Amino acid sequence: MEQTSFTERLMEFGLTRQEASIYQCLLTEGKVTGYEVAKQTGISRSNAYNSLASMTEKGAAYLVEEASTRKYVPVPLNEFCKNRVRKLEESARWLQEHMPSEKAYAEGYITIEGAENILNKIKNLLSQVDQRVYISCTRNYLLLLIRELDALMEARKKVLIITDQPATFHNAKVYLGESRGMQVGVIADSKYVLTGEYGEGSMNTCLYSGQKNFVELYKTALANEIKLLSIREENRD
Repeated sequence: MEQTSFTERLMEFGLTRQEASIYQCLLTEGKVTGYEVAKQTGISRSNAYNSLASMTEKGAAYLVEEASTRKYVPVPLNEFCKNRVRKLEESARWLQEHMPSEKAYAEGYITIEGAENILNKIKNLLSQVDQRVYISCTRNYLLLLIRELDALMEARKKVLIITDQPATFHNAKVYLGESRGMQVGVIADSKYVLTGEYGEGSMNTCLYSGQKNFVELYKTALANEIKLLSIREENRD
């Protein structure tokens, strides 16, 4: 997966790139003036002061008055992150309560692009599994789904995995097959399928669908592969 810098992670919590850079400066230097921030970061004084004012509104910095000097200190990182997450959760609940009526549409074929979008869709699928799930991917990709898989197995949901390297998951049946390459496939409750390729960059594409014929076709393909792998295991024994 793509490596993300500290600055980019901070930007995911609502800070601009410039504000994220200043926040890092505050964490490193402690209590500083706008002038000192500008000097440390190379940002113009006017932009530094504007960003600091914005950061106090966003809950990333505190203003400290000392005599005639205005200084700034960072809100502790853990506290800042928790506050932002709490605010987002409150906003999400409000949106759910006030959302307009959704127009029903026929389930079709949806193209999902980008490694992050694909991973998010898979995690959402796994979190909504009611009875069983089939997963086909590399062992390395499975490691990105540990939390969701653990939750499924703890809930005693049926989990069948086809992967390319030995992997142990309690309460899950794992089949060791050929190299998965960049291929990934998920069948959730025999109702939804996601299949395609993942990897670096944004050109990765997966197809997601609840079309019954497509689900049955993909499920049959995985079932046949599992049958062959089971025979192979029996012959080795």
